[in-house]
Amino acid sequence: MRSNHSGAKANDEGTGGGGLSHIGPDGESRMVDVSAKPVTVRRAVAEGVVRMKAATAKEILAGNNPKGSVLEVARIAGIQAAKKTSELIPLCHPLSIEAVRVDFSWEENPPVDSAVLRVQAEVRITSRTGVEMEALTAVSVAALTVYDMAKAVDKAMVIDSIRLLEKHGGKSGSYAR
Repeated sequence: MRSNHSGAKANDEGTGGGGLSHIGPDGESRMVDVSAKPVTVRRAVAEGVVRMKAATAKEILAGNNPKGSVLEVARIAGIQAAKKTSELIPLCHPLSIEAVRVDFSWEENPPVDSAVLRVQAEVRITSRTGVEMEALTAVSVAALTVYDMAKAVDKAMVIDSIRLLEKHGGKSGSYAR
């Protein structure tokens, strides 16, 4: 192992070992070689929240948006984003996603005069590499789409707490927050 230009440790093997797998022994960025990894079922679940005014949530739930159903458009955007993650994140592998689910739920008992929309995405694949980035991208783009569609009534919305909740499959096994 050696340090790269930014001071982070580079991982000579490129996979596993606890180093930064996207940095080669020469300190240069690279796409990880997954060709020797076994094909396994992989699953990732990510979540984020959109904080908004209570009146904004009421508008979304009423379905009066001239652009269409806010949550259904956001769901489709999240699914599309999961499929296009490698076009957005430079070192992600292009994957043939087998399943994507994007769900929404409203938090019970939010702070006064506010609402909290939970956005959750689950991505599944049978592959040599995981789908954590695809799940995180799906959540991010779905939340951004909610913002885009409702910004006319609430520019103060906040997208927050985007994080991986769990992942399964692959050499590193399972992870749960």
